[in-house]
Amino acid sequence: MKNRNIYFLMVLSALFWAGAFIAAKLSAPHIPVFTLTFLRFLIATLILYFVISFKEKSIYKLKKQDIPVFLFTGIVGMVGYHIFFFKASLYTTAINSSIIAASNPIITTILSFIFLKDKLNYKGIAGILLSFTGVILTITNGNVKAITSINFNRGDILMLLAVLCWAAYGVYSKKVMPRYSPMTLTFYSFLFCTLFLIPFVIYENPMALINKVPTYSYIAVVYMSIFASVIGYLVQQMSIKQIGPSRTSIFVNLVPIFSIILSALILNESITIVKIFAAVFIITGVYICQRFK
Repeated sequence: MKNRNIYFLMVLSALFWAGAFIAAKLSAPHIPVFTLTFLRFLIATLILYFVISFKEKSIYKLKKQDIPVFLFTGIVGMVGYHIFFFKASLYTTAINSSIIAASNPIITTILSFIFLKDKLNYKGIAGILLSFTGVILTITNGNVKAITSINFNRGDILMLLAVLCWAAYGVYSKKVMPRYSPMTLTFYSFLFCTLFLIPFVIYENPMALINKVPTYSYIAVVYMSIFASVIGYLVQQMSIKQIGPSRTSIFVNLVPIFSIILSALILNESITIVKIFAAVFIITGVYICQRFK
C-alpha cells in the first residue's frame, strides 16, 4: 500500500512535468533562459521555505560538508537540466522534448549500475526496452527504418544533455539521501540553483523586456514553479528514497503520453495512431518495471 501511494504521486508528478514542456513552449521564446530558470526556482524556493517552516518547524542548518552536495544538485540537477531544457524548447517541439526525456530511465539505470552498484533485473530491463520501443515508434512515426537516417536538430541534442543532467541528479540524490530529508535536499538544491543564477540574470538584464512578456508566459512560470518544481521534485525525492532512482526514473516514460495529450489540447498538435500505440508500449514498460523488482 505504501508503494502504491508513491506510485500514484509519481504518476501525478509525470503529469505536472508534461505540463512543464507546454509551459516552456509558452515562456522560453519571451523570457531569457537564465532569467526563466531563476524565476522558476526563486518562486519554488520561497514556497518550499514556507512549507518546511510549517511542516518541520525548522530549516536544516547547513554545515561545511553540505556545500559540495548542494552545489552539485543545484548546479547540475537544477541549472544544468533547466538551461538545456529551456534552450531545447526554442528549437524542437514539446512532444519531441518529452519523448527524448523518456530516455532518462536507461541513462539512470546505467549510472546506478556503475556508481551505486544496483543490480540489473532481466524483467526490469525488458520493461525499459519496451518503453524505449514506444519512444522509438514516436520519434520515427512508425517507420522504424527511418531511425538510421534521423538527423537530430539542435533542440534534440540540447534535450539529451538535459536528460543526462537529470539522470546524474537522480543517482547522486540516492547516494546522499541518507543524510537529508527529501524536503531538505530539494529546498537547498533550489536555493543553490537560485543563488548561482543571479549574475547570469544581471547579465541578461530582463527588466528591459518585462513589458514585452505576455501574461500567459508569467502564468507558465508560476505553473512550473509550483507544480513541476515544488510538488514534482519533492515527490521525486520521496520516491528515490523509497523505491530507488532506477524505478523512480521509469515514470518519466509517462511524460510523453501526457505531453501528447496536453499538446493536442493546448498547442493543437495532432495525435496519430502510431503515437497511441507508442503510448501503450510505454505504459506496459512502466508496469513491468514496477511489477518486478
